[in-house]
Amino acid sequence: MNFCKGDIIVSLAGRDQGQVFFVLETDGEYLLLADGRRRMLEHPKRKKQKHVRLAARTDSEAARKIKSGSGILNSELRRALAAFRREENSPNQGG
Repeated sequence: MNFCKGDIIVSLAGRDQGQVFFVLETDGEYLLLADGRRRMLEHPKRKKQKHVRLAARTDSEAARKIKSGSGILNSELRRALAAFRREENSPNQGG
């Protein structure tokens, strides 16, 4: 699976299993991940690609800032991931 900067992923293994993160960088088989709370931008988590799955490709403001390399704050990551979780937990519209 090809992951891109700004993707939202879910951890499948380790202590952070089930948590969602933004992909900050890709480095071969590794990803640098941050969620703005447990893993801040200053100290991203390095995780193998095989231990994560893609949750969403989003075009949120936070994802755009990550992709462009402009400054982003931990609070913006937290806000974007909270909105993603609310969206995922809401009942489906339609059937």
